[in-house]
Amino acid sequence: MKLRFFLSSLLVLLGACKPSSTEPGDGKSVAVPARSGKPQVLVANYPLQYFAQCIAGDAVEVRFLAPKDDDPAFWQPDDAAITAFQNADLILMNGATYSKWADKVTLPESKVVDTSAAFANTFIEINDATTHSHGPGGAHSHSGTAFTTWVDFNQAAMQAQAVGEALTKLVPDAKDVIAKNTEALKDELESLDDRMSALSRRLVQHPLVASHPVYHYLARRYGLNLKSVLWEPETVPDDNAMNDLKSILAGHRARWMIWEGEPAKESVEKIAALGLKSVVFDPCGNVPDSGDFMTVMKANVEAMEKAFQ
Repeated sequence: MKLRFFLSSLLVLLGACKPSSTEPGDGKSVAVPARSGKPQVLVANYPLQYFAQCIAGDAVEVRFLAPKDDDPAFWQPDDAAITAFQNADLILMNGATYSKWADKVTLPESKVVDTSAAFANTFIEINDATTHSHGPGGAHSHSGTAFTTWVDFNQAAMQAQAVGEALTKLVPDAKDVIAKNTEALKDELESLDDRMSALSRRLVQHPLVASHPVYHYLARRYGLNLKSVLWEPETVPDDNAMNDLKSILAGHRARWMIWEGEPAKESVEKIAALGLKSVVFDPCGNVPDSGDFMTVMKANVEAMEKAFQ
């Protein structure tokens, strides 16, 4: 416990987790700022931006270029963004088929780090997922490899370790600070893993429904009996969507729905009429409206603890 407090305090004193200097754009054309002179790290999603910024602090410049309203897993970068990736000193990828666009472009292999490589042999494969659309990203399917790896906090800690190792190679002069910050971040993630693991003994007793099929690793790690619909928190389900939910509930007597974000009031009322309560577990793949990755994940765990106390 003392070590955990020391490392967490050190992390705060170093100011490592301040926001990146790069803000996501509002559309497909991302404005790529001029280089700062520091080693430049480009990342595939917001969790990796947070990890890299926490670990390296001011030693590098971390850039996350996906627009805020896009799902980074289905983002299609423009030519300027692709060029920025190609010219980066380090490219941190999520792996698990997360960045679909990367299969269609040439990236310098020596600079690319797959942060989920350590557990690639345990990826979850999804078959026969329905194609759907939401936001500006167009139609897509969740078939293939489940990619929201970090909602299993044990896997997230392994990804943080991979980020730390890559940054040590990039800026060896900062290796001591990087090592300490890596351990501090892993310590926080492992604490969340401990809390969810303790909760799993209660979760296993409750069939659940999720608003979107992004919780495969959460379900596996923490014993969730989970089935998913294809809803968005901001969109009130129509009759067809409600019928889909009723079909699931006919053989899966859930009493809770897990939402990716805060659901519309009318949506909460509609599912309440079916006997379902709502709890939010935000995967936080993109920059949150407030707080940061860790505050969002702590809020997720606290919400689950209150729901299933």
